[in-house]
Amino acid sequence: MSEQRIPLLSVEEQRLLFGPYDRNLKELRRSFGIQATVRDGALRLTGPEEGVAEASRRIEETLRRLRSGAGLKPYEVERALLGSGVPSAEPDAGDRLAAGASARGRRGEPEPRTEHQRQYLDAIRDHELVLATGPAGTGKTYLAVAAAIRHLREGMVQRLILTRPAVEAGEHLGFLPGDFEAKVNPYLRPFYDALHDMLGAAGARRLKELEIVEIAPLAFMRGRTLNHSFIILDEAQNCTPAQMKMFLTRLGEGSRAVVTGDRTQTDLVGKLSGLDDALERLQGVPGVAWIEFGREDIQRSSLVQRIVEAYGEEA
Repeated sequence: MSEQRIPLLSVEEQRLLFGPYDRNLKELRRSFGIQATVRDGALRLTGPEEGVAEASRRIEETLRRLRSGAGLKPYEVERALLGSGVPSAEPDAGDRLAAGASARGRRGEPEPRTEHQRQYLDAIRDHELVLATGPAGTGKTYLAVAAAIRHLREGMVQRLILTRPAVEAGEHLGFLPGDFEAKVNPYLRPFYDALHDMLGAAGARRLKELEIVEIAPLAFMRGRTLNHSFIILDEAQNCTPAQMKMFLTRLGEGSRAVVTGDRTQTDLVGKLSGLDDALERLQGVPGVAWIEFGREDIQRSSLVQRIVEAYGEEA
């Protein structure tokens, strides 16, 4: 006996995969002699090893195509899952409604607006590690989250890990109200905002509940090996060299990492920034790219661009 667990990223995705009245799921059970159940947002397959393996392959390939924006019709999903030998109904009104719901459930992904942003997304596509530096408002974090979601939808990674150092910037964490999670959540808010923008509140919450998305302080990365993951380290100028080395050595098989930061905005006092140290050490290392944004890349607002210019090199 074998078992396989396949996360489903949304209710709309589940409906389109299973088909009207769950007929795709029922036919998969019959064709491959397996049991297929849904629990906690994931499809669980159990049965003979060969049947589970083939059903899993077809389901994962179909999901990959759906998540890549292929725009499959419900009857095309049925054919992809069950093969040409299985009779497939042409789309009816229920199928078209399900297809429309799935299309509405997928939000648009941001596109690059400047040449540096285009180079950034290309670098993320082509390199295992990308370092991105530059002022606030240039899209370093937001575009990295967008690229991470794209990698997840296309099946290139199995989970997203978003992290940043919880460094005090003039305030003291111990005096903030609430438990530890409540104290550090404000530091991780930019990640939640980006996920909500791209997936909606329900979609972001679902991925977090399924542990497909993990958002945690950098200290929680110690001692782990992160395989088949897309990892984003934000505010990296606030890492020490030891913390940066710890983070970079977490990367495992099939993983990609993006490190972002503004070298002029470090909250470390009297310490070398791990971001500056990494930029010096990793120059010319295969698989590593560095993109440096400038004031001309600021997209947040024209006011932010003018503020950065007013502060000059101190901004």
